[in-house]
Amino acid sequence: MTSADECRPPIDRREAIRRVAAILGGTLVGGPALLAGCRPAGTGAASEGLFGPAEIGLLDEIAETILPATGTPGAKAAKVGEFMALMVTDCYDERDQRIFREGLQQLDQASRNGSGVPFIQAAPADRTALLTALDREQRTFTASRTEGDPHHYFRMMKELTLLGYFTSEIGVTQAQRFAAVPGRFDPCVDFRPGERAWASPA
Repeated sequence: MTSADECRPPIDRREAIRRVAAILGGTLVGGPALLAGCRPAGTGAASEGLFGPAEIGLLDEIAETILPATGTPGAKAAKVGEFMALMVTDCYDERDQRIFREGLQQLDQASRNGSGVPFIQAAPADRTALLTALDREQRTFTASRTEGDPHHYFRMMKELTLLGYFTSEIGVTQAQRFAAVPGRFDPCVDFRPGERAWASPA
């Protein structure tokens, strides 16, 4: 007898990227590389050593602030920090890698300046206030950005958080509704306010 995991179809990366881009109102940083499956290890930019455990821990806390645990596990439980580190290492070009990593330091310094402690030690309200301000900043930055200009680091963090979470097992099976073996295709499923979105056809 097969388990639900064995019957589960593979996640469609193209659809996940399309949905996250729609949420953010644009195209994801590194989109073509994400669609192509990124680059083989050891080619292009260095594929090892870009992020240490402390940086991955900080990324986890940033992701958890964006998508906290509620009735379902949050981004930290889905190991989104590791996902972000992997995607930046293997799918971003050297310029965007540098912007992302420098942005991580800037975010932590902004926390120290604002609340007197590193982000990882900051109170939830202070974390939320900081990321809300950074999100406003990146929206303004992105609105005036022209092709070829660098991306804002917080946009990268936000979109990788969404992509990592909603393509994780937790995001697909708990944050959304999932039918491992749907009995039929129904193009018009009733949806009531407050219900979770479907991660697969009902």
